[in-house]
Amino acid sequence: MNYSKLMKSITILFLFSFYCLSGKTQQDLSDAEKGWAAEKNILNAIKLPVFRDKDYSIIQFGAKADGITDCTEAFKKAIEVCNQAGGGRVVVPEGIFLTGAIHLKTNVNLYISEKATIKFSTDPNQYLPVVFTRFEGVECYNYSALIYANGQENIAITGKGILDGQADKSNWWKWKGKKDPTGKDTTNSVVELNKMGDDGVPVSQRIFGAGHFMRPNFIQLVNCKNVLIDGLTILHSPMWEIHPLLSENITVQNVKINSLGPNNDGCDPECCKNVLIKNCDFRTGDDCIAIKSGRNNDGRRVNVLSENIIIQDCRMNDGHGGVVIGSEISGSVRNVYAENCVMDSPNLDRVLRIKTNSLRGGIVENVFMRNIKVGQVKEAVILVSFNYQEGDKGLFTPVVRNIYVSNIISEMSNYGLFLDAYARSPVTNLVVENCRFNAVKNDNLLNFVKDLSFKEFYINGKLVTTN
Repeated sequence: MNYSKLMKSITILFLFSFYCLSGKTQQDLSDAEKGWAAEKNILNAIKLPVFRDKDYSIIQFGAKADGITDCTEAFKKAIEVCNQAGGGRVVVPEGIFLTGAIHLKTNVNLYISEKATIKFSTDPNQYLPVVFTRFEGVECYNYSALIYANGQENIAITGKGILDGQADKSNWWKWKGKKDPTGKDTTNSVVELNKMGDDGVPVSQRIFGAGHFMRPNFIQLVNCKNVLIDGLTILHSPMWEIHPLLSENITVQNVKINSLGPNNDGCDPECCKNVLIKNCDFRTGDDCIAIKSGRNNDGRRVNVLSENIIIQDCRMNDGHGGVVIGSEISGSVRNVYAENCVMDSPNLDRVLRIKTNSLRGGIVENVFMRNIKVGQVKEAVILVSFNYQEGDKGLFTPVVRNIYVSNIISEMSNYGLFLDAYARSPVTNLVVENCRFNAVKNDNLLNFVKDLSFKEFYINGKLVTTN
């Protein structure tokens, strides 16, 4: 027997012995245990990008650390030279650098040094020409994200520096549901785009940008593979902070996000596979982490789900939800894992939130959450709503099934469970184990739920049963 076969035999024998000693065989494992075992395979599949050992300082390309000089061209040249030479680090040294859009390329690691700050211009013209993107789940051409990549591999944004979008109520944020200087309602373009998506207008004809007041994301990575975002502090985004889209093999770790503007989600993987979000801090104006897969007919047209999303060791402060799925989930979501997180704020609304309706549709399945410490949340620990926004006005009945939560301790909330589904499509197979929800003000809301399973589940000190 060769060495590899010998090791394989030893491993099989070890696992067999382990399960025998524990009184369990593979067949005896619960669905939750099998799910958590599968998480290890996903983690093993997520690999960090590797870069050539060569640095290119943006100072070499004309950048000035005065916070006044426009360094857009310096960033562009540095990234192009680094990419053409085979890759490496584009280094942002100590100082303050003002720039417009930064577009990353294959094999480039944008490294922001510890005492460096990149300040992004609030002039919308700095994010033109328009690029292929999505706005809240619908494909179009719109302003470039502040940091953008499309079709690139082995890319990173790393370092302990600061990314400052400089958004506030005097610039980007006033575009949310307000009148522009000419009196035009800034929501009209979003309505127009959503109708284009529902009507199947070709994406090439969905041209927005100047005059349409649809805010860009901070970081958007489209059709990319092997991505790392590590160590940064992100402030004051126009809209969503980190938005991987149609991308694979992504690690977001050690990132601090502090941005309380409208629609300021922290990290929104959309139609992505194999994503790790680890050891991050979120203080956001919207959902901390929101997993998405496209909106309505446009999401069904593209038909790419989000799957294998792992969230570990994060801290959720302000936000609409800690771990959220939806509402743009028309392409479906499966295999979501969240563990060892801390959530605590009077301005955090929910711990686990799944939001959809019969216009969105989609299937949400195999959601696993464990070891979550909750100080307080405003609304519910676990919330599933099929009546988000438009409610039941469509033809695409959503499905939510196989949710496993364990070892959640919550000290204050309005609801423990808030489950609001449809009679024709109940929330199915929700398992709650070893959880304690304290100082809960209202009884559980259970509208159309099937196959609930409770074990050692206490609300306000009282054992909760499914009877």
